[in-house]
Amino acid sequence: MSTSPYTGNVTVGGPADVRDLPGLTISKLAVSEMANNAYLLRCTATDEALLIDAAAEPDALRALVGDAGLRTVVTTHGHWDHHRALPDVVRDTGGVTVAHPADAPDLPVPVQRPVEHGDTVAVGEQVLEVVHLRGHTPGSIALVWRGPGDAGVHVFTGDSLFPGGVGKTWSADDFASLIDDVEQRLFAVLPDDAWVYPGHGDDTTIGTERPHLAEWRERGW
Repeated sequence: MSTSPYTGNVTVGGPADVRDLPGLTISKLAVSEMANNAYLLRCTATDEALLIDAAAEPDALRALVGDAGLRTVVTTHGHWDHHRALPDVVRDTGGVTVAHPADAPDLPVPVQRPVEHGDTVAVGEQVLEVVHLRGHTPGSIALVWRGPGDAGVHVFTGDSLFPGGVGKTWSADDFASLIDDVEQRLFAVLPDDAWVYPGHGDDTTIGTERPHLAEWRERGW
């Protein structure tokens, strides 16, 4: 899929890990005391860029974006640690803000483009599919990129799916909603080699996590 030595292992204060794929370059950076992951996606054909979660440290995010600029900023959900740098990034880049309307009131800037389940967001010539995953927050979303050729499938899950389980929920109903959505909208439709980029910590794959779905349901978190 890629010839670059991408691992997805990043540390706060360290450099971005960069993955060069056919059609898209993905740069992963860890920021803040919460070790949030921010992802910069840049179309290799047009140089247009999209940022997923302007979590914190606007100076570091500006350096990640660089001189080529930024077209779009997607916020995966409304929790404060995922959008603290959003006002600065939007002011400095003019990036269009994208989020689900259910979480829009929790963001510090207006959402210019609300998105629902099944919508798409473009980054240059590449297209990201919006997947609504209800439970961690009412408006949590993931973004799925189905790359050209052998680029593979890549999914940016925010805090809805991590290595070892789904994101934190605050009631049994929220947990049931989230694990149902994750199972039906991700695991049921994505291949085992689909790469998962979460909102914190290391990456994983759908195939690595798939065998544990029943275990997660049984334990209730």
